[in-house]
Amino acid sequence: MMFSCKVEINKPVQKVVELFDNPDNLKKWQDGFTSYEHLSGAPGTPGAKSKLVYNNRNHVIELTETIISKNLPSEMNALYEHTHMSNTMRTRFEDLGDNKTSYEMIVDNIKFHKLMARVMFRLNPGMFRKQSQKWMDNFKAFVENEQ
Repeated sequence: MMFSCKVEINKPVQKVVELFDNPDNLKKWQDGFTSYEHLSGAPGTPGAKSKLVYNNRNHVIELTETIISKNLPSEMNALYEHTHMSNTMRTRFEDLGDNKTSYEMIVDNIKFHKLMARVMFRLNPGMFRKQSQKWMDNFKAFVENEQ
């Protein structure tokens, strides 16, 4: 399964990428985000691993992020692994001129490791896309209101 989400942000691409690339900002736009911990590799470079922790309805969710490639300000690819599932995500930024930036997320290679995750996806296939779009909309609001 693959899906994509896209949003246009009314700020220049350099500012958008600067805010996106700072893990301290995750709590400002990702609901439930509680912590970020660098695990290995040179931070922010291909091969680097980090742990992201979220609290979703009193359930702690831990993800391991592995950066596959990072060619900012245009693109970053990463693998996200959880005990229930894993996926790759390509994040792309495009300068649209007039201080506008296109922010696109392409989620692919979703693999379910647990039956319950597979069942949840079958019952509600749009829930992953909906959550991703919500975070992108939150990011847009955060960036546009950032001084």
